[in-house]
Amino acid sequence: MTLRDTLLTMTSMARRDLLSKDFYRHLPWAGRVTAILLMAILPVGCKTGSADSKTQGPQAIPVKVQIAKNVAVSDAMEYVATLKSRDSAVIMSQVEGWVTDIYVHSGERVEVSAPMMQIDPTKQQATVISQQSARAAQEANVVYAREQYKRASGLYSAGVVSKQEMDQAKSALDAAEAQLQALEAQLREQQVQLHYYNVNATRAGIVGDIPVHVGDRVTTSTLLTTVDKPGSLEAYVYVPIERSAQLKRGMLVQMVDGEGNVLADSRVTFISPQVDSTTQTILVKSLIANNNDKLRNSQFIRARVIWATHDQPVVPVLAVSRLGGQYFVFIAEPGANGSYVARQRPLQVGQMIGNDYAVPSGIKPGDRIIVSGTQFLVDGTPVHPQS
Repeated sequence: MTLRDTLLTMTSMARRDLLSKDFYRHLPWAGRVTAILLMAILPVGCKTGSADSKTQGPQAIPVKVQIAKNVAVSDAMEYVATLKSRDSAVIMSQVEGWVTDIYVHSGERVEVSAPMMQIDPTKQQATVISQQSARAAQEANVVYAREQYKRASGLYSAGVVSKQEMDQAKSALDAAEAQLQALEAQLREQQVQLHYYNVNATRAGIVGDIPVHVGDRVTTSTLLTTVDKPGSLEAYVYVPIERSAQLKRGMLVQMVDGEGNVLADSRVTFISPQVDSTTQTILVKSLIANNNDKLRNSQFIRARVIWATHDQPVVPVLAVSRLGGQYFVFIAEPGANGSYVARQRPLQVGQMIGNDYAVPSGIKPGDRIIVSGTQFLVDGTPVHPQS
C-alpha cells in the first residue's frame, strides 16, 4: 500500500472514530494530535490536487467582428457659402416722394408690370401740365412763323420784299419748329418721369418683405421690396488662397445641412481671377437647380468642395478608442489551431462617413475589427470572433 492510500485510510478511520472513546483510548497523546492534524490537512490537499488536475488555460472571450473593406472616400473641405438667387429682382424707387398707396402684400404672387406701389405724383403732374401748355404755345408760334414765311416767299416772288427778309422769315420758322421739338422732348421726359411714380413689378414672382409703409418718404436709394422667382440659386463660396491651385471648373460641390446630409449637388461654374485682399480668399460660384425649393435666397449654408475621391478602409466609430491622443482598435488576429487573439493596433482616422471613420493608415482591407467588448480586452487576450 502506498503512502497516499495509507493516509487516506487513516483519515477515513479518524473521521469515523473521531468521537469514539475507544479510538482515543488506544492512542498515545502524540498520536491523538497527529490524527487530528491529518484530518484537517489531508482533505484540503486532496481537493487541491483534484482542482489542479482540472486547471485549464484562459477562456476565449466571445466578441463581434466586422471585416474592414475599402469604400470610396472623398477628400473634401467644408466652407460657409451664401446663396443668391439668379431670378430675383430688387424693387427700388426711381423718384423721390411720399408713398401714398401699397397694392401688394408680402408673399403674394405678381405678374410682370403689375402695380405694386404709388408715390405721390402731384408735383410731377403739375410739371407735365406746364410742359403741355408750353408746347401748345410753341405750336401757335410755329403756325404763325410758317404763315410769315409763306407770305414772305410770295412777296419775294413778286419782287416786293428782298431776299434778306425772306431768309429772316425762314430762319424764324426754323427756330420756332426747333423750339417746338425741344418742348416736345421735355414733355415726353416729364411724362416718363411721371410713370415712375407708379411702382410696377419688373418680373413675375413672389413679393418679398416690404419694409416701407404708406406715408414714408422714399428716395432713389430706398429698397421698396423684392420679387423672387423660385428656381435656380448660385452659391458664393470663399475658398482660402492655399487651395487656389486645386480649383477647377466643373469640380463637385455639395450643399449640406448641419448633420452633414446632402441637400443639393452642384458644379463649380466660376473661379474669380482676383483675391479678396481682406480675407485672402477666392470667390467660387456654383449653380444649384433647387427644384424642391429647400434652399432660400440669401441663406447661409455649408458648401462641401470635393477635391478628389479615392478608396480607403473604414472602421466603426464604436470600435475606436483613444489614449493619449492616439487612436486604437482591436484586431482579431489568427493564432494556432484556429484560435484568435486580440491585438491593439494604432491607426490614423480621417473624416466620418456615416457611423464609420475613414482610415488613411493602420488598417488594411480584410482585417477583423472587434466592435464589441473592447473594454474587457488587452493586447493578447484570446477571443472568439462572431460575425
